[in-house]
Parts: sequence; structure tokens; C-alpha cells
Amino acid sequence: MTVIKQQDLIDSITDALQFIACYHPKDFIQAMSAAYDLEQSPAAKDAIAQILINSRLCAEDRRPICQDTGIVTVFIDVGMSVQWDAELSLDDMINEGVRRAYTHPDNVLRASIVSDPIGQRRNTGDNTPAIIHTQLVLGDTVSVRIAAKGGGSENKAKFTILNPSDSIVDWVLDTVPKMGAGWCPPGMLGIGVGGTAEKAMLLAKEAIMAPIDIQSLIQRGPETAAEKLRVELYEKINALGIGAQGLGGMTTVLDVKVNEFPTHAASLPVALIPNCAATRHTHFTLDGSGPATFTPPSLDDWPTITRSVAKNTRHINLDTVTQAEIQTWQPGDTLLLTGHLLTGRDAAHKKLADLIQQGKPLPAGLNFTGRFIYYVGPVDPVRDEVVGPAGPTTATRMDKFTELMLDKMGLMGMIGKAERGDNTIDAIKRHRAVYLIAVGGSAYLVSKAIKSSRVVAFDELGMESIREFYVENMPVTVAVDSQGESVHKTGPQEWRQRIADIPLPHH
Repeated sequence: MTVIKQQDLIDSITDALQFIACYHPKDFIQAMSAAYDLEQSPAAKDAIAQILINSRLCAEDRRPICQDTGIVTVFIDVGMSVQWDAELSLDDMINEGVRRAYTHPDNVLRASIVSDPIGQRRNTGDNTPAIIHTQLVLGDTVSVRIAAKGGGSENKAKFTILNPSDSIVDWVLDTVPKMGAGWCPPGMLGIGVGGTAEKAMLLAKEAIMAPIDIQSLIQRGPETAAEKLRVELYEKINALGIGAQGLGGMTTVLDVKVNEFPTHAASLPVALIPNCAATRHTHFTLDGSGPATFTPPSLDDWPTITRSVAKNTRHINLDTVTQAEIQTWQPGDTLLLTGHLLTGRDAAHKKLADLIQQGKPLPAGLNFTGRFIYYVGPVDPVRDEVVGPAGPTTATRMDKFTELMLDKMGLMGMIGKAERGDNTIDAIKRHRAVYLIAVGGSAYLVSKAIKSSRVVAFDELGMESIREFYVENMPVTVAVDSQGESVHKTGPQEWRQRIADIPLPHH
């Protein structure tokens, strides 16, 4: 009989989460490298380059791939012949491992979990509790699949119950463009078909923890209905031209996974969950011989990529930039930002809106007039860092506050990731402002441009407090110009047509 010690499970969970925070799976690196080689869209190719460069830097320095170090999801299969040498419950052991991983002094991971989700939404401080799915199975080992899922991709999860005669392909092709770019493509799509509502979602979540193998499937030829669905969706989604970061390009998905389960004769439940460019998951098995060990990929697994400065790159001084200068920027232009900018996310915007509504002044020293705001919640710094990984968060969550920020606070520009809504684009045009994007999935690379950081307001919000950064040559792309033209609309339109006109090899 196998005896599993409490400490072995706790240590394994801790080490697994520290490992996946910093290392992409090898299959993901290879798939992204192939997408980089294939890509013909300059903007998308540069975005993929930043993701791959960021990935290698994180592996070299053992720092998080993304500032959003995720909500922990665990699928644990416990052999029925296993005996536990433990004082804690299974869930408590797993959560203790999560707690230690996210508060590790050598590599603090960002705590993103809030309790009382309907009320105060207070950060738990250690990223607990995890989402845990437990199965009792035959055998004498404990098998664990563990993932850290970012909010940007998790927020794009979709579910429907189709009629049995409806087309899954049609629903997916209608749904994916509506998901926008907040899930940070290119990534994987997990699709769960069958069961009940909650079972389909579980199937989809499990699907994105499987290895990327679409190319080998295409080479041998799909045989089952699920395999045929995978290949059809893979090719048709990429033909949409959404591309890396939604900028327009040839690769939107690296793989499409399909899990299925028997269902009611009257039902066809379908769930879709994307995995982002910060794909983080691993699998380990405990057999009683001690904690699991994790071997980093070889640095030789990453391609040798250096970013070249695009022809349309401009150097911008944030401390002297004028509205007249902003009006010369075109969608797709690459900018290198130097100077001071403010930061803020959902919670900070809500506090600002409440102050304005109550007729109260802003915190002392906080002035947005003529300034830029960066939507970011960085990881805590370690060693000699100014700030930890500090990539952009999904800007659409701030759409409801944009008119207020532009009209009442005099904000000049915003930096985030993904598209903006139509009302926000109208506000940007009306106020002759601008929206820029940084690459989601390149958080550590972006942090290298941040030379100083200080909290300006709402220190109690932790990672969501308002800071002032001084940046040097921070790379961004003009996403919505002062005339209201959005690259997230024009880019995919252009590349969808280009892809239709080009006889493409399989991805």
C-alpha cells in the first residue's frame, strides 16, 4: 500500500506553481516558434516575438511570465489504494501548497483572489483558495494536473446549449470573434461537448491542459468526429485573421482541443474556454517515494529572436507630449515611451468615480490632466527590481470609466491590452485622446522598461493601487487613434481577406 505524506503533496504543489509561473511548456514554445516563422503580419509577428523573448527571459531569471499569475485549478486523481500520512484534509493540503508558492520570498507571485465576491471583494493575500476537482480512481498513486489560469483568458469562457441538430462549428466561429483579444491570442481553445452545463465547462477546462499536437493529428489524418472537429475549427478559426493580440494575422489558435461526454438526447451542451499566451500547466504523480520534481526546458528550446525597430517607430516623451502630437499618430504605429505615467485598474477607477460622484477631491498629488494611464497590476519586485513583471490588463474592463477619465480628469491617453468598446472609441474620438496597447504575455519584458515606481494613491489596494512609473523606451502600439480608428477592427478585416487570397500550407 502506498503512503503519501502530507508534506510531499504540499511541497509538490508549491514547486509546481513556482515552476509553471516561470516556464512555458516545451510544446507551447515550439508551437509559438512555428507561428512566428509563418507570420506575415508585421504587427502580429512583433507581438509573437515579444512573447517568445519574454518567455526566454523569464526562464533565464526564473520570474513570472505574466503579471497575472492566475487562479489555481487542480485536477487530482487519488488512487483508492492510497493511504495518507496527513493531519490536513486534501483541500487544505493543496491550499497550503498554493499559499507557500504565492508567498515564496525568492519569487513572490501576485495574489489575485478576492473573497466575498459579491460584497467587499477583499484580496485573500495568498491566492487561496484553489479550484479543486477530485476523483477517486483505481490504483495506488496520486496524479495531479495543475494550472494557473489568468483572468483575461478565463473571463472569455463561453457556454451554450445547442439543439442536437445545430452546428458546433458555426457557434464557435460566431463566438470567437466576439471574444475580442482579451484572452491574449495566440493560445489554445478548449471545447467541452456533452454532459450537463457544469460537466461541459469542466471538460473544456481539462482540454486546455493537454499537450499541443494538432500538427501530428493533421499529418496522420483525423479519424473520430472529435478529431475532425478539432482540425476543422483549427483551420477555420485561423482563417478569421484575428491574429496575435487581435492585431490581424495568420495564427489565432495554436491548437483546438475537444473533450466529449455522453449527454441527454435533447441536449448539446458546448463550452469554450481559451488559454492565453501565458499558458501555464503541468502534471505530476506521487507514488510515495517523495515530492515531485520539475525539470526546466533547455534554453536551446527557445528560438533566437531579436526585435528590430520598425520603420514607423517613434520615440515619445510622455512628459512633454501634446495633443497636437498625438493627432499625428496612426493605428499600428510603434511607439517607444519615455517619461512618467500613472497606473490604475478596476478598483482604482471605481474609487475615483465614487470620489467624483460624492463631490470629494482626489487624493493629494494625484492629477490626470494631460497624463497617460497604464492599466496594470504588477507582481511585487524581488532583489534589485524596481517592479516585478508588469504587463497590461484587459482594457475593456475600464470602458465604463473612460468618459469620466477623459472628460472630468483630463486624461490624454490610455495603455492596456485588447480592443475597446464602440462607446469608448467614440469618447476617445470626441476628446481627441488615444489608446495604446502593450503586448499581453510579455510582462517581464515590459518591466525592464520601468526605471522607477512609487505609490501615489490607494495604497490599501495592493497591486491595484495607483502608482507613478518612470519608463524608458517602453514598446507600445497605437490601437485607437485620435480619430477613432481601431486597429482591432481594421487589422483582422485586412488579414481575413489576405488569408482568403493566399494558398496557405497547414499551420
